[in-house]
Amino acid sequence: MDFIIANWALILVALTSGGLLLWPAIKGASGGDLSVSAAVQMINREKAQLIDVGDTAEFAAGHPAGARHLPLADVQAKLPELVKNKTLPVVFVCRSGTRSRRAQTIARQLGYEKAQAIAGGFNAWQEASLPVEKA
Repeated sequence: MDFIIANWALILVALTSGGLLLWPAIKGASGGDLSVSAAVQMINREKAQLIDVGDTAEFAAGHPAGARHLPLADVQAKLPELVKNKTLPVVFVCRSGTRSRRAQTIARQLGYEKAQAIAGGFNAWQEASLPVEKA
């Protein structure tokens, strides 16, 4: 007990630094795991398919340039028709990143091992000033 009292500042620093090291893992649990820049590189270098899983109104209001539309409810049934080659990377995006994370899980269950979801979704895409299209 004397050690804790005498070294409370060191213990506080150790706990704070441990928390800061864990923060990216905790933050990443709520959204996708692929940064916008990594997604663009994957699209350009590996010919990844970019799929917007938002609803029709969201897709019409704006979506990443070149993205194909496949609502989340249809991913299970229509993804194999849309992306026939399961070895190609598939990058999912939605408005905030939550639905795209669910689409990623479904795609991996279907055998798309390189399925990814963009962290922050379309909002992060726009913040990065990347091209946007409207339908």
